[in-house]
Amino acid sequence: MKKLIQVKGMSCAHCVMHVTEALKEVPGVTGVVVSLEDGTATVDTNAPVTNEALAAAIIDVGYTPGPVMDL
Repeated sequence: MKKLIQVKGMSCAHCVMHVTEALKEVPGVTGVVVSLEDGTATVDTNAPVTNEALAAAIIDVGYTPGPVMDL
């Protein structure tokens, strides 16, 4: 399953790295692609992952999650 998340507050490649690493640590996440230009993160999962868990990971590294959409 894929999910698309808006991520607010990213301004550089270092921000992208922080968000990527945080999302990869969420259990069930198998892949993450973060776009600085679009301000989004695309997350691949192999198990059910709640939107709240993804949002919490983003908040924990200092960014603001927006809506989460299933793709």
